[in-house]
Amino acid sequence: MPPGANPALKREPKATTEPGTENSIRSASIALPAEVPRRLPNALAGAEPQKRLVTTPPSPQANRQNSFFFQPRIPVLQGEATYRGSMPVDGIISGQLGVSSNTLTIKQRPKNGVVESVPELDGEIGFKDMLRINGHVAGRIFSEKGTLIIDASARVDANIEVAVATISGTVNGDVIGHQRVEVGSGAIVNGSISTRSLCIKPGAVFQGDCRILKDGQSGK
Repeated sequence: MPPGANPALKREPKATTEPGTENSIRSASIALPAEVPRRLPNALAGAEPQKRLVTTPPSPQANRQNSFFFQPRIPVLQGEATYRGSMPVDGIISGQLGVSSNTLTIKQRPKNGVVESVPELDGEIGFKDMLRINGHVAGRIFSEKGTLIIDASARVDANIEVAVATISGTVNGDVIGHQRVEVGSGAIVNGSISTRSLCIKPGAVFQGDCRILKDGQSGK
């Protein structure tokens, strides 16, 4: 090895500290914080970040009277039926009327407050299998082999002639059930009932005449 050259792997001499300075260095390291807090983005040092004002768009219900965004009420009829008569509409009608296909979709606006009950359907309603009434219906309802269900919130101002009638709401008119008529608790029937089998549960109100049909009788 040439003179004057240091070896590559030569150890550096250890730093020596005086006995008096060792304690001061150790105490200074303890006084320093363990971790420096991170700087918050978009905020001034030493000040709280400003809260952003979040604005929510107006709900569609605020302008539902002048727009198409509203929650429609329950349809007055649930089931497949034929109808002939008048119907007041306070909502949206979509579909088409033609020779080959007639399809209409009606969405009624909900009623606000106590409003005088007006029939939503006033005419003749015919069906085959099953029909459920949820609103106010007037006129005539008929079916040879069908089952009619009247909801507790429904009102029917019509004469009824069906195979099976299950009444939980209010009926003002005569009821003919060729097979069976059931009047639930809380139901009100103002009219005559003609049927082969009658069931009136406790709590129901029935004002009228009752006639039990025999085989071969039509009830008319």
